[in-house]
Order: sequence, then structure tokens, then C-alpha cells
Amino acid sequence: MSGGAGENRPERSRVLYARVVFDTADPVFLADPYPAYAALRAEGEVHRHEGLGIAVAVSHAASAAVLRHRGLGRIWSDATPLERFTSFNLLHRNSLLENEPPAHTRLRRLIAGAFGRGHVQRLRPMVAELAEGMVDELAGKIAADGEADLLEHLAQPLPISVIAELLGAPVADGRQLVVLSNAIVKMYEYGLPEAERDDAERAAGEFVAYVRDLAAGPLGDDLISDLRRDGLSADELVATAVLLLMAGHEATVNVLGNGVYALLKHRDQWERLLGDAELLDTGVEELIRFDAPLQLFERTATTDVEIAGYSIAKGERIGALLGAAARDPKVFDDPDTLDIGRTPNAHLGFGMGIHYCVGAPLARVEIAAALTALTTRLPGLRLAAEPRRRAEFVIRGFQELRVAL
Repeated sequence: MSGGAGENRPERSRVLYARVVFDTADPVFLADPYPAYAALRAEGEVHRHEGLGIAVAVSHAASAAVLRHRGLGRIWSDATPLERFTSFNLLHRNSLLENEPPAHTRLRRLIAGAFGRGHVQRLRPMVAELAEGMVDELAGKIAADGEADLLEHLAQPLPISVIAELLGAPVADGRQLVVLSNAIVKMYEYGLPEAERDDAERAAGEFVAYVRDLAAGPLGDDLISDLRRDGLSADELVATAVLLLMAGHEATVNVLGNGVYALLKHRDQWERLLGDAELLDTGVEELIRFDAPLQLFERTATTDVEIAGYSIAKGERIGALLGAAARDPKVFDDPDTLDIGRTPNAHLGFGMGIHYCVGAPLARVEIAAALTALTTRLPGLRLAAEPRRRAEFVIRGFQELRVAL
């Protein structure tokens, strides 16, 4: 997620060059930012974006350098005023994502160790069964009404059900957790209205209370229980749970939404997947690359740093523009072409370096299970209408994705 969420930001953010206008509030840009990214790459690898208040790396090499460089860290800045954002700040001060060594080293060792105890393998059959059941419900809704929203019936409920099971929470609480997640992650956007900032804090407070109540129960075979045994503090447990919810849920929802849309718009690739199940693994990676669910990931300089000839002074921020990196022709042949057989595929969708996504294996299982269920049960799936894009830049996805047969 993008750092620096506590800062007041302008309503519209623009970077102007001789031939480039990059406006994060422009619906045309939000619908398809990739031509603007290509124009930026032609101008250089790193640019100052005055509206966002940061530099942005637009090439794959520069973005990878931002993610790997040990002089660039995740340095959390509290949302202010402090008394207004007590819960939101608690979630992030204690998060694996928002800390650097030595705190990060300890947290990652414990969290990765807990994942390594077989949680992904334990959940794999359940994920497949859930995906099949949800696709059957989607088919029933289409049969009854002629069309249905794939986000509502599959992309949203699948990852939240899996995360609930992972955390040891009742699956029935999934809808409540989605509402909280949707409110909290809006704080990562630029120019957020004050009312929505207040909504994010209220949601964070509810989530803190929910996880604390969850962690007060008897120990089981879930991830929260493992982390309790390993000695995470109460605040670290809460922060880890909300990180899994927001990063795991939001990313998977939008990979599925953006990805299924791309497959149905590029019908030849849908047909390829129908005809060759062995393309599933490379197809998952290509969907993550082709329309990145997280467009921007920030770092703060802990010392003076140079990226692709651009100087970042200590304390300044720079963002890896992941969507731009994913379309860099120096790394990807025909980068604007969807190719589910693409290999190698060096996308940065799960990050790089010490902050590489610890939940990446589970996300891949969820995406693959959903695609398998869709292609085997609904091979005639098609778009019922052009979907409505969310009016947000950092987290890229749709409001709905209506499909038919």
C-alpha cells in the first residue's frame, strides 16, 4: 500500500512536461493510464510529480531499484491530527509493511514462519471448493436474470472467505470485513475528502476491536493462533490481521476483476485458457502484470539516494509506478499485448526486496482457483456491459463487472 496516507493532499494531481499530462483525477487517465506511462518513459525513467509531492519511477529498472534499495525504506508518518486517527495509526505503526529492520526482520520472520507451517496447503482444497460453489451461484444468477456481477458473486467473496478462514474468523463476518477494508484503503488515495478520512478511522477502530476480540478466544490451528504462540504483541496481531485483509483482499479482488475483464476483451486469450489448462500458472502471472491492481508503492529515503540518475535527498519520497514498470518494452515483448503464455514474466506485482508480499503464494492459489472454476463451469462467459471503473488511482479496479453467457 502507498505510504504517507496521513498527509493532506490536493484534489487534483498533475505532472506537466512538453508532451505529457498525467492527471490522477482525470477519468480518461483512470480508464487507461498506460499511454501516459509510455509517454513518461519516453521522457525519462524518473520524474518529479508536483501534485503527488513525490518523484515517480516509470521504468522497470528504476521501479525495481526503488523497491530493492536499502537507502529507501517504508518510514511510516502518522496521519494527523494524532487524536483524530488513533486506530488508523495503530494499524500502521505496528505493521510489517510499514517497518524497516530490525523491527521488520523480527515481524517477517514470525509471519513468514507461521505461513510456512502449511496454511497455504491447508487452505488449497477449501479455496477450490469455495471458487466452484461461487461460480455455480454466479451461473444460477445469470440463468435467472440474464447477467450478474462477477465482483459481487466471486471476486469479492472468495478472498475474504479465505482470509476469514486463515485468521480463524467466522466466514459469515466476511461482508463486514469487506466494508471495513474498503473504507480503510481509501486513505491510500490522493486528495481524499475529509468525510472519507473520518470513515477510514471509524473502520480502523472497528477492525481493532474485532481482531482483539478474535485474539482473546481459544487457540486453534489458524494463523492468528500461530502468531499468538510466537509472541506477537496485541497491537502487532491487529496490524498483521488488517494487513492480510487489505493487501490480500483488495489485490486479489482487483486481479480477478481486471484480469477476467482483460480475458473477455481479448477473447483469443480466454479461448487459449479454455483449451490448455497448463497455461493457468503463466496466465495468473500475466493478469497480475497486464493491469496492475496496485499502481503505486512508495519509499522514503533514509539517506541521500540516486535512482536512474535522479537524486532523492534524505527524507524525500519516491514511488515505484508499478503499472508503468509492467508495460516497459525493455523488459516485456509487446507489453501492451495480453499473452497468457508469457514467460519469463518479471512483473513487480508482489513487490521486491524485503517487502516482497508474504501472502503471494496464497493469492496465486485464489486466482488460479477462480480461473479454473470459471473456465471449466462457464466456458461461454462474456461481458454483459462495459464495467464501471473505480475513481481511484493507487488501487486500480472496477466498481462492478457484469457478465452473461
